[in-house]
Amino acid sequence: MTWVAAVARLRARREPGVLVTVATVRGHAPRDAGAKLVVGRSETWGSIGGGNVEAVAIERAREMIAASVPEPELIDFALNDKVTNQHGVQCCGGTVSVLLEPLPVVRAVAIFGVGHVGLELARILARQDLDLHLIDSRSDILTEERLGVLADAVAQVHVHHTPLLPEEVLEELPRGTHILIMTHDHAEDAALCDAALRTSHLGSIGLIGSAAKWARFRKRLATEGGHEDAVIDRIKTPIGLAGITGKEPATIAVSVAADLLRTFETEGN
Repeated sequence: MTWVAAVARLRARREPGVLVTVATVRGHAPRDAGAKLVVGRSETWGSIGGGNVEAVAIERAREMIAASVPEPELIDFALNDKVTNQHGVQCCGGTVSVLLEPLPVVRAVAIFGVGHVGLELARILARQDLDLHLIDSRSDILTEERLGVLADAVAQVHVHHTPLLPEEVLEELPRGTHILIMTHDHAEDAALCDAALRTSHLGSIGLIGSAAKWARFRKRLATEGGHEDAVIDRIKTPIGLAGITGKEPATIAVSVAADLLRTFETEGN
């Protein structure tokens, strides 16, 4: 498997990893500059030449994964028989610098309801490196022509047409997915809130709407859904930054996106 395919596999599995690259070589070395190795929690793909250099790089990479180290590191190796190594002698005679770059798990966001606000929000979030899931029960909302504004997305965009039960998508979403509920139908929103509270692997849950809407939903979630107050409190509403009060779709989308990015920052600390 190529290193590119290995990185893609880790991303698809939502597993962290480290990309190890021979950055510089002086003199003789087992591999030339540019050789790559991908290290996961329990697997590796590729090689930077074996021996002590590779073994040390793999050990350090797994330490970085365990500690969630975000910054890249550079390790220098001297390849001669006078150096005390952890994993045997490499006496090629040269020196090697190895770059270790963390490959963090990419965040995932699901927007339920891709109407005016949902589409504007998707346009903003599509500029982020994340997995972006767009879910709607209306086929005309998810046409290629309408979603063409996302053609240059940095995010990996996944479109789900759910004509009957949008809440069934929740079980299919990656672990830790952040949920934003903003459909065209309050009944659909209510069903999604109930289902999201019953889906244990999700990240944050946000609901668009007024205080009156939330008061009705909260009562229904408690009486009909049987949810405890502490569970219901997982749902954040209203969503967006409190100081931004404009009602234009693009304004709301900017506010919601900024609020979500702030959640990401908090999550990372």
